Amino acid sequence: MIRQNTPIAALAAVVALTGTALTANPAENAAQLAHDRYLAAINANDPVAFLATVTEDVVFIAPNAPAIVGKAKLEPWVRGYFDAVETSWEKTSLEFVVAGDWAFERYSYKAADQPRGGGDVSVETGNGINIYRLGADNVWRVARDVWATDGLALADVTVFGAGTCIGASGPC
Repeated sequence: MIRQNTPIAALAAVVALTGTALTANPAENAAQLAHDRYLAAINANDPVAFLATVTEDVVFIAPNAPAIVGKAKLEPWVRGYFDAVETSWEKTSLEFVVAGDWAFERYSYKAADQPRGGGDVSVETGNGINIYRLGADNVWRVARDVWATDGLALADVTVFGAGTCIGASGPC
């Protein structure tokens, strides 16, 4: 019998609510639940909850923007984002690998941002990689989040003003 205050009961409750599939590896299960906590914090549009899901030395690489390094630098960015829009993200884990105190996830996403002052909803799709690290407190957090939009195709990108690329594997 599982008592309600055990870690297993808590894990089972989270799985029931999030739909995350359990594996035979408890470390992998705990790491994958970090994905669910991260996504829930984003969708809550709550900067405090969001910042609790990232490491102090987090690196955030958003499309068409310089990298943001460290939680202290990320905080004003995420507060500005949540103040400007009500966001809703779907992040689908496509691959998840746990290696010791690190975990690597490849994901696809769909994000919908509704401006808080009114206006049209902006919808974006893309893919990315999250890297998680197990903390000294035994909690998995996002250490790196890098993503790209499905915007321009590689064939549409001009490189060094010298023309366009010819297909995904062609020369530029």
